[in-house]
Amino acid sequence: MSEPVRVLHILTVMGLGGAESRIMDLYRRIDTDRVQFDFVVHLSDAGYYDREIKERGGRIFCWPRLRLHNIVRYIRETDRFFKTHKEYEMIHGHLISYGILYHLIAKKNGVRVRIVHARSSASENNLSGFLTSLMIWPLRYCATHYLACSIPAGEYVFGKGNMRRGKVKIINNAIDARKFLFSPEDRARIRQELGLMDRFVVGHVGRFRYAKNHPFLLEIFSEIAKKRGDATLLLVGEGKLKEDMIRQAHRMGIGDKVVFTGERYDIPALLSAMDVFVFPSHYEGLPGSVIEAQTSGLRCFVSDAISREAGITDLLSFTSLKESPGVWADKVVASAVYERKNMYERIASAGYDVQRVAEELQQFYLQLAAKNVK
Repeated sequence: MSEPVRVLHILTVMGLGGAESRIMDLYRRIDTDRVQFDFVVHLSDAGYYDREIKERGGRIFCWPRLRLHNIVRYIRETDRFFKTHKEYEMIHGHLISYGILYHLIAKKNGVRVRIVHARSSASENNLSGFLTSLMIWPLRYCATHYLACSIPAGEYVFGKGNMRRGKVKIINNAIDARKFLFSPEDRARIRQELGLMDRFVVGHVGRFRYAKNHPFLLEIFSEIAKKRGDATLLLVGEGKLKEDMIRQAHRMGIGDKVVFTGERYDIPALLSAMDVFVFPSHYEGLPGSVIEAQTSGLRCFVSDAISREAGITDLLSFTSLKESPGVWADKVVASAVYERKNMYERIASAGYDVQRVAEELQQFYLQLAAKNVK
């Protein structure tokens, strides 16, 4: 039997983030006799998925994390990697902030297929975001293939012209949909565990970073709590802004009504425990957590900055970030009573069940490999 096509995925760390979880869902379903995933990470800390990757035959390499003071070292070590590992003729880059560097170095070393995957539709409103925006533009000229999780993400990274000309392939942020179906048993168990048995639970899943707009989420919840004395906000995730949000919740007088769970592996059960899902992001590519929440049968209230592609079911409604927290709160409270339903067929028929997407991506890799045989 011939060796599988080895695809080198390039990320920060294989933790419980959205992109990493989506990639692992796909990895579990590809035929590793035909396509094998290997990974480059930029943090030396062990990732949540490291053991599983190795059990599946994947390899993990650690590059130095890029900083202004070590840019020369980063270029030198990346160049040495591709000179040493000539087996890689296909890379799949998920980091766009400094993707231009490793894609150019890969090109210099003869890597024939260089895939850029757009997963965000904007950058943070700070110096780091400004620099990221500058670094994105050249990516379209050093990559050989363009992927995106949504139309806005594709337009942001590759330009509207490339989208119109059909040069960008949309790969849905598919999920293991059956795993996220509503479970009354999980709902009771989690609500018992977290002391939420008689509470109206407003939920959110996402890293504590600028894009997710947690400060505004706390303002929305504060208004909900004025209307519903039994309301609790359940925040699932970690991130650099978490401590700031804990302090803000206490300053607002709602600290005793907000539960910070930290990073959890049992997201389906946590979604079952929620009553509504609120997601007022500044920007997104296409958030997998919103797809997961709809699959769980949750009513979802999301910002109009999120792609309309996320509106797979009638459970989701869009609201402008220009609206006041009170307007958001009124919508949530008015829609609080409904029946949780099995949404599998709706999610699968919209192309968001992972098995179908895994087969599509595997065929994509195999066709690229066949075209690039020496």
